[in-house]
Amino acid sequence: MFTAASQTIVVTPILPIIGEALGVGVGKLGLLVSAYSWVLAAAALVMGPISDRVGRRRVLLIGSGALAAALALHGLADTFGSLLTVRVLAGAGGGMLSGAAVSYCGDYFPYERRGWATGWVMSGVPFGLVLGIPIGRALAVGVGFRTPFVAFAGVMVIAFVLILTVVPQPDVRLSDERPTVAGALRQYRALLARRDTAVAVATYFLMYLGLGLLIVYLPQWLTTRFPLDVAVFGRPLAVFGLPLDFIATLFLVGGAASVAIGPRAGTLSDSVGRKPLILASCLGLAVVTAALTFVVAERWTAYPVYVAIMGLFAMRAAPLQALLTALVPGRQRGAFLSLTIAVGQIGTGLGATAAGALYADAGYRATTLVSAAVTLAMAALVWRALPEPTEQAA
Repeated sequence: MFTAASQTIVVTPILPIIGEALGVGVGKLGLLVSAYSWVLAAAALVMGPISDRVGRRRVLLIGSGALAAALALHGLADTFGSLLTVRVLAGAGGGMLSGAAVSYCGDYFPYERRGWATGWVMSGVPFGLVLGIPIGRALAVGVGFRTPFVAFAGVMVIAFVLILTVVPQPDVRLSDERPTVAGALRQYRALLARRDTAVAVATYFLMYLGLGLLIVYLPQWLTTRFPLDVAVFGRPLAVFGLPLDFIATLFLVGGAASVAIGPRAGTLSDSVGRKPLILASCLGLAVVTAALTFVVAERWTAYPVYVAIMGLFAMRAAPLQALLTALVPGRQRGAFLSLTIAVGQIGTGLGATAAGALYADAGYRATTLVSAAVTLAMAALVWRALPEPTEQAA
């Protein structure tokens, strides 16, 4: 998850560097995020029913190998078109992994421990912010924008070896239906026809639509607002002798907040319920998002605001994913969670596309206000329509 799920985010803080190196305009750069999201969504939809038939472990092995190869190919990208192509290939590998990783938690852990498990597994994403994003930004600034992706390929190779040697296949009943396009469509249609699963899918879409609107152009706005890239409080920092600038340190402290809060929020949701934490985080995130452009008047003020954003996002992600694992039986879990993740990635892609248009026409403040409105809409949907499964029902 450190590599796979953070691939949508890793490109965001180096978009200005890519644009300068390849001579690409600001509005066009969002395609690197949205294209990855679209393909990840398609791959997740294809692999979800397959994982229900062949097991999560096999899909994790195939996906990690494919993503390692795709990331290695980033080292050959010397035009915007070739970079977009390898991002599409990486999206396919990421789509194989994302649904299978969360489904694995649902297969392997009992419901009363599932918030704890998903909290730790999904902490791979904020670990990417703490380590991967700052180091990736430093590599992009000091060596070139291709270097971070090649470095992630090496990490993915390690993940492949660990899955091969350590991760067992959970002892769950697998689907006996042969995966076909028609069968998958019937399964997805049946899931969307149920009220509880349809609401869960819509909730996941709104969560990532708001995130795409908020995050994709945040580094661009900060770079424009504070053009002199210096480290925290003016003190230069470095990672392995490479410069660690303002954007990198911002992602570092925000990721640290996510790492600290995500597993704890998941564990807390095992005892107090999933929905209270999801609702509280949505309301808090809407307020912080709407206030962002008004509050960040100096460089240092970006740090507490971004810490709040990442902490609140982590506070709802792990409980929501734990809740989703209990809505369907194990033989449908891969398809259902892949559907939610695919729709979430579509939300990210739409958010990135809309953010590019809003940023170019109305500025980043309009983008943040729309993101806050989407977050409030998610809170209303969760409050009115999303069920809270019991341990017995799960």
